[in-house]
Amino acid sequence: MILHNMNKVKMLEFQQRGDERGHLVIVEGNQDIPFEIKRTFYIYGSDPEVVRGQHANRESEFVLINVAGTSKVRVKDGEGNEAVYCLNRPHTGIYLPTMVWKDMYDFSKDSVLLVLASTHYDPDEYIRDYDEFVHIIKEN
Repeated sequence: MILHNMNKVKMLEFQQRGDERGHLVIVEGNQDIPFEIKRTFYIYGSDPEVVRGQHANRESEFVLINVAGTSKVRVKDGEGNEAVYCLNRPHTGIYLPTMVWKDMYDFSKDSVLLVLASTHYDPDEYIRDYDEFVHIIKEN
């Protein structure tokens, strides 16, 4: 039985409308993303050498969108596989299911990383130690 969900990580492209006034990007829960949005937060002001995230979640799913600037997201499955995604367009995002390790890094100076979550914050469902994450993956 595979516990990690690395195979479910995917880039998403959102509907955008625009004219001479500017652009509008539409993101709706249970339509454009595969869950109901329960929590929203954003990360900004992080230097390029800062690494954010550094955790896996037992229950929370996320969609990350760089609404300004750029950043990278590294996901790991706990079995030695990893992938890196570049978030560099405000109408695209990455879907992160449960039980994948995530690191966000290489933030541009103007980066604003919007995060949509499927759950309210619960610190007990976070796995913050990579060795523990690997142990849980291998145990199952």
